[in-house]
Amino acid sequence: MKSPNRLRILFADDHELLRDTLVLYLRQEEGMDVTPVSNLEEAANCWRLNGPYDLTLLDLRMPGMDGLNGLKLAVSEGVRVALISGLSARQKAEEVSALGAVGFLSKSMPAHSLANAIRFMAMGEKFVAFDFLGEPSAIESHPMARLLSNREFQVLEQVCIGRSDKEIARELGIRTPTVKLHMKMMFRKLGVQNRTQAAMAAKDSGLF
Repeated sequence: MKSPNRLRILFADDHELLRDTLVLYLRQEEGMDVTPVSNLEEAANCWRLNGPYDLTLLDLRMPGMDGLNGLKLAVSEGVRVALISGLSARQKAEEVSALGAVGFLSKSMPAHSLANAIRFMAMGEKFVAFDFLGEPSAIESHPMARLLSNREFQVLEQVCIGRSDKEIARELGIRTPTVKLHMKMMFRKLGVQNRTQAAMAAKDSGLF
């Protein structure tokens, strides 16, 4: 049963370290009760057995999502749902909104910004992270970003989040050897020797 004046949040993400870190932070926020799960099936069981929740966050690429079919399922069951993604998938923002999501969040958002966005959506509003807005961003015109292909940029973004090659492959929907190839090309273009130097260069330049 919901406590008076407290928000019930369901957070579904299969990336254990990121999920647990964010859940720990959100639980320290005043007025939030957060339930973590690791896939769409577990989330659906929570909706049906323990709902309603004020907001459900679904990782765009976790097991069971099947593209946007997981979002469609949530909306069909009357769930107030937002997607969270590690990719700057601006082209999906309008599609996600049209399908009934109340928000589209970036995993690279600062934790306090994520908490504020969650409150905003749980109270009935819609929210789209700046990364996913349709207008061209300053990032796209950044000198470092212009050196890289779209896929190399995505790999660099994931490196800056701290993901391993295997995790990057899963997030981008490609094979681990392909990640390594993009990484090698990205290192060459940036004039660095390893992922740590690449992340430092990106942060020092203000790219992320």
